[in-house]
Amino acid sequence: MKVLLSIKPEFAEKIFDGSKRYEFRKSIFKNSSVDIIVVYASAPVQQVIGEFDVEDILVENPSELWHKTKEHSGITKDFFDQYFKVKDKGYAIKISKTRRYKSPLNLKDHFGINFPPQSFLYLQ
Repeated sequence: MKVLLSIKPEFAEKIFDGSKRYEFRKSIFKNSSVDIIVVYASAPVQQVIGEFDVEDILVENPSELWHKTKEHSGITKDFFDQYFKVKDKGYAIKISKTRRYKSPLNLKDHFGINFPPQSFLYLQ
């Protein structure tokens, strides 16, 4: 099953250049059969630029999550701490194989979606 995720362009780029191997989330999808993440690069790009396979999803308290992922987080400790501030649990989607599209896709034209998801959206 595929899920569409909105990701800031700077982090989306790091996913596809291989320097970011974890995508962090405050909440996660309930469906455990999600195995592909479709990447929507948010403003100013506002295009679907590729996808990646989900290798695993880590669920930990933020300090343990950082300890396990910091080498390949693609973000600073300060950014991580700010993102998970006041959270007792965090999620890290471990990125496996990435596929960058030759040409970016438009949400409306290719997916029939008018607005990008705030967090995530299941795709058919």
